[in-house]
Amino acid sequence: MQPTYLPWAGYFNLISQVDFFVFLDDVQFEKQSWQSRNRILLNETYHFISVPVKHLSLTQKIREVECEDKHNWREKHVRLLKYTYTKHAFQNEMCEAVFDLIQDKKITLLADLNIRLIKRLSHHLGLETPFFLSSELLIEGNRSSRLLNICKKLGCDEYVSPVGSAEYLQDDGVFDQSSPVRLSFQNYKPSAYAQKGASEFVSHLSIVDVLANLGWEQARQYVMTGRVSF
Repeated sequence: MQPTYLPWAGYFNLISQVDFFVFLDDVQFEKQSWQSRNRILLNETYHFISVPVKHLSLTQKIREVECEDKHNWREKHVRLLKYTYTKHAFQNEMCEAVFDLIQDKKITLLADLNIRLIKRLSHHLGLETPFFLSSELLIEGNRSSRLLNICKKLGCDEYVSPVGSAEYLQDDGVFDQSSPVRLSFQNYKPSAYAQKGASEFVSHLSIVDVLANLGWEQARQYVMTGRVSF
């Protein structure tokens, strides 16, 4: 998976389902994608929170993209998250998990920021899946063939994919019956949770919304199952 900014619960569910998780940090950067933004709840609807970046070329890889600090985005994100979740029961847990990394100007690369946030959140959620960087695995191939080669490199016999990638994976035909690696799809169906500040539940927000509303214990339950038992 590409390293994304403050991912939604389904991203962490995928981490929980696998033996190895590989960050695709050497694929092409896409502007206005989940690589540099996500959604939080603001005024009863979703609101995008985005990291400004230095986009230098059309072929720039995610791991090469630098954060653009002249826009003072770090302080703005912290203020916005504080304002949005100030009355939530688990605001402190959320703040302690992400604020110091967001504010750390020594983290200059977007992929580094995203990966460090994901690793920390995963640890607090009790997910101890080993992480790898595709840029360090030295894998050849494009699209599905590259994914297959990553699985072979790690000695895996199954590739678990989000359902959103099903069409191109099946069209490529790399994971067919003759493949040594079988293809399966994540089946994560999130349900509504008690979401402060919303008259109607808003789904598929950043994990920070789940955490601020539920706390670590119930956030873990939600990530694992898509629901919470009160």
